[in-house]
Amino acid sequence: MSLFEQSLPEIHNKLHAKELSVSDLVNQAYENIGVREDKVKAYLALDEERARARARQLDDRLVSGEEKGLLFGLPVGIKDNIVTNGLRTTCASQFLSNFDPVYDATVVEKLRAADTVTIGKLNMDEFAMGGSNENSSFYPVRNPWALDRVPGGSSGGSAAAVAAGEAYFTLGSDTGGSIRQPASYCGVVGLKPTYGLVSRFGLVAFASSLDQIGPLTKNVEDSAYVLQAIAGYDAKDSTSAKVDIPDYLSSLTGDVKGLRIAVPKEYIGEGVDPEVKDKVMAALKVLEGLGATWEEVSLPHTEYAVATYYLLSSSEASSNLARFDGVRYGVRAENPENLLDLYHQSRSQGFGQEVKRRIMLGTYALSSGYYDAYYLKAQKVRTLIKQDFDNVFAKYDVIIGPTAPTTAFKLGSQVDDPLTMYLNDILTIPVSLAGVPAVSIPCGFSDGLPVGLQIIGKAFDETTVLRVAHAFEQNTEFHKQRPQL
Repeated sequence: MSLFEQSLPEIHNKLHAKELSVSDLVNQAYENIGVREDKVKAYLALDEERARARARQLDDRLVSGEEKGLLFGLPVGIKDNIVTNGLRTTCASQFLSNFDPVYDATVVEKLRAADTVTIGKLNMDEFAMGGSNENSSFYPVRNPWALDRVPGGSSGGSAAAVAAGEAYFTLGSDTGGSIRQPASYCGVVGLKPTYGLVSRFGLVAFASSLDQIGPLTKNVEDSAYVLQAIAGYDAKDSTSAKVDIPDYLSSLTGDVKGLRIAVPKEYIGEGVDPEVKDKVMAALKVLEGLGATWEEVSLPHTEYAVATYYLLSSSEASSNLARFDGVRYGVRAENPENLLDLYHQSRSQGFGQEVKRRIMLGTYALSSGYYDAYYLKAQKVRTLIKQDFDNVFAKYDVIIGPTAPTTAFKLGSQVDDPLTMYLNDILTIPVSLAGVPAVSIPCGFSDGLPVGLQIIGKAFDETTVLRVAHAFEQNTEFHKQRPQL
């Protein structure tokens, strides 16, 4: 059995018993990467020399016999839009192809404090704009379950690396579904925490009112461990929430008796693949068997969510990406005629097509004469969508539905049709607009491809989300299946 197939407590016990070293874990990661990476393409950069040195330091500490956390020594991959001191951070963009940060993001600092080992930076859609990973300006990631399929996006590298056994766990970021949708396509667990629960300091901003960092793991228990390590208030992030952090592990009781589940009719209706719907209905039967009850409800403004999201996120992207001008960050165009030409050439050469499309859309929505008609109206609709969730959560504990309408689609099949591509996020975007937590867990397979179950909770109620996900997982075997590479 691969070391990465073992549970966190098993690895922890073996480390303490000196049956295993941190160097063994890091060696396993790079061995798997060496065998599988040519097929999957999950990584943009590896940090092998520093990772092996870090492993030797941690091995020295094993001798001391001091108590170690459960994440001690685990190899982790970091999405390439989360800055890492001295390790190149490109956001999968040519614009930042020469950018070496001089500090760590808060989540990276926290994982370092938990004694993990960063082994590399993970591929993604450029500046997190995309749902297939085909917008990486370097090369697309491939789905480990079917190499001619997309892994989802934008955290496609983060999901594929876990599925392929190239990292024990990874970090991704979720703006409109960028953790949950690739988790669904790759058959792993992807958690988007409540907006404000995890610091965004050091996350290269795409849409600041939506961006959130979260873990991608093999199972729900690992997700709870990682969330415990990275959650909490951060004075360096003005949107960080001052809330008490509960013991997420203690919520994994397996008990869902009396739980009230809402199933939005909009999430299992038109546009959802019948086999995906069947897997979700079968999952509800599992939870029913454990003592939960469910009823169909309505989130009536769901149909406006995609349009609302692309107006708001593109407007925020237009503002956030204005800092990339060829002067302060990244690549600078050669031989400009003047300052304005420097801006024009640097941005024209540095950004890819999808990033340019969204900057133009956002700039238009924010421009004089159109602000009220588009941006302001979208903000009002966002409030209505949030109120939909508030109304349902007044009567129910969680909302459940599919993570994505379909399984992973073929590479190249939607790349020239951005509207169809955008609609793949129709079931994750409303959750992001409402700012509430949600997790995607495997709930079955359709034609050999994983299907994801989305469990949505009240704001800052990750404990219930994880409890339900864990209860389902303990009564099924889907999370134990691995792709053959």
